[in-house]
Parts: sequence; C-alpha cells; structure tokens
Amino acid sequence: MPELTLVIASANVDKAAEIAAILGAVPGLALVQRPPDVPDVEETGDTLEANARLKARALCDATGLAAVADDTGLEVDALDGAPGVYSARFAGEGASYADNVAKMLAELDRVGAQDLAARRARFRSVAFVAYPDGTELWVEGAVDGTITTGARGTGGFGYDPIFAPDGFDGRTFAEMTSDEKHAVSHRGRAFRALADRLAGATR
Repeated sequence: MPELTLVIASANVDKAAEIAAILGAVPGLALVQRPPDVPDVEETGDTLEANARLKARALCDATGLAAVADDTGLEVDALDGAPGVYSARFAGEGASYADNVAKMLAELDRVGAQDLAARRARFRSVAFVAYPDGTELWVEGAVDGTITTGARGTGGFGYDPIFAPDGFDGRTFAEMTSDEKHAVSHRGRAFRALADRLAGATR
C-alpha cells in the first residue's frame, strides 16, 4: 500500500503528464488524476504561490486526499515582469497556446526588444501540496533564458517554442526531448525538489 496518495490538481493534461513523470518515481507515493467532476478552480491569487494553494486546497477539499498543484509564470524583463501570474491567459480568457505565443512576440516587437539581449526572461514554478489536516508544503523552481524571435520546435506546450533556456545550446524547450526539458525546466526543478521532500516524508 502507498504511504501517501496525491491527487494531481491540474486540469491541463500536458502539465499533469509532466508532474506524473517526475513524481511517479517517488517510493511510497501513489498519484491519481483529477476527478472529472471537480469544477475548474478560479485562479484569483496575485502570486504563483497563492494560485497553486487555491488549486491544491480545492482538490484536497473535494476528494479528501492530499493534492498537488503548481502555478507557473513567464516573467519577461522587457515587459516589466509580465505576464507572470497571467501567463496562461496573456492573450485573454480561453487563449490557446498559439494565441499567447503570438501576443508575446507582438508585445516584444511593440516595445522594440529586437536584440536577444533585450529579450531576457525567466520561468518560475511553484509546486504545492495541500494535506487534509491543513498542512501545506511548497517549493519553487526557476530557469533563466531568452525569448526567441520566432517559434521553433514541435514538442512541449505553452511558451516552449519561444523560450531558450540558458546553457542549453540555444534550443527552445520545444526543440528538446522530454527528458532534456525536464532536466533543466522550471517545473522539472520545482517538482524534483518536491520529490526529494516527499521521498523523505514517505521513508
């Protein structure tokens, strides 16, 4: 029997798959998918931590099980840290990945950030666990990089086709294999740190 069962709070199948790929190796940990009848959680927080807490606590309350959630933001220097907590809806509510990518490229053109040195950015992820007894655990992962001048690659999701992490030969996340991306990505770093904490708790 598992020592800890976690519900993956994310309704985003791409995120859920990345989370499962990293946490699935934790001994004594069982993961279950978000029940389809649980309604979407409104992300009203003004920080990544607040939004991750809202999602994890909602799923914990709905299922009676510990729940894991994350919130991720892309912070672009030339846009004064935007879109940040609004990254998933940068181009509006219900925006597609392609919509958000197109708006990001257009916004950088609008502010005159043509040179790669002017297109610095970072991804930050907060991974959050809410337990039924009210206990909470969270960690953060981040990666610095550059917004490319056009989309490249077919892998990943979200802003992956236009984010080239530092120290990785200039390729975007979308041009990497899943294993390569997980090794350096913000979400990979956050959830590996979380995995270490959970592994200690389940020993």
